[in-house]
Amino acid sequence: MSSATAQPMSEQTTWLTQEAHDRLRAELDKLIAARPEMSAEINARREEGDLKENGGYHAAKEEQGKAEARIRQLSDLLNNAEVGDPPDHAEVAALGTVVTVKFVGDDDTEKFLLGSREIGGTTDLTVYSPESALGTAILGKKVGQTVIYPAPNGNKVEVEIVALEIFRI
Repeated sequence: MSSATAQPMSEQTTWLTQEAHDRLRAELDKLIAARPEMSAEINARREEGDLKENGGYHAAKEEQGKAEARIRQLSDLLNNAEVGDPPDHAEVAALGTVVTVKFVGDDDTEKFLLGSREIGGTTDLTVYSPESALGTAILGKKVGQTVIYPAPNGNKVEVEIVALEIFRI
């Protein structure tokens, strides 16, 4: 996202730094390149005999299924990613911003990155997806605004946005 201001994106778009994009692209390329080797492993295990009791065959098929699921996940993510620098300044909680919230009725604050969990490899910050309950509640909100969102246990949690910053690697 190279624009001068942070604008909320559609739910399908994921903001990624160039570094995160390159890391994920390399992972995808590696998984795709491993397809022939996986197929060969499955074929070799199939030739060992009875498939009902062939643990190696079933393990190889399971690994192939996991790899294919990850390929689909990465392909979708990269196809819908907006790659670039973080916004110049943060006026609202948007993808690629660091948000600090204060829990109403408590002095505790939490600081996190609003963005793709795939960025997790590039920062020590906790990353909240815009699809999460908290992410959905704060997306597009300004400093000083208070929002309420449902916690996993069903309770309502109220937080105030106390700071917005630019995400820097």
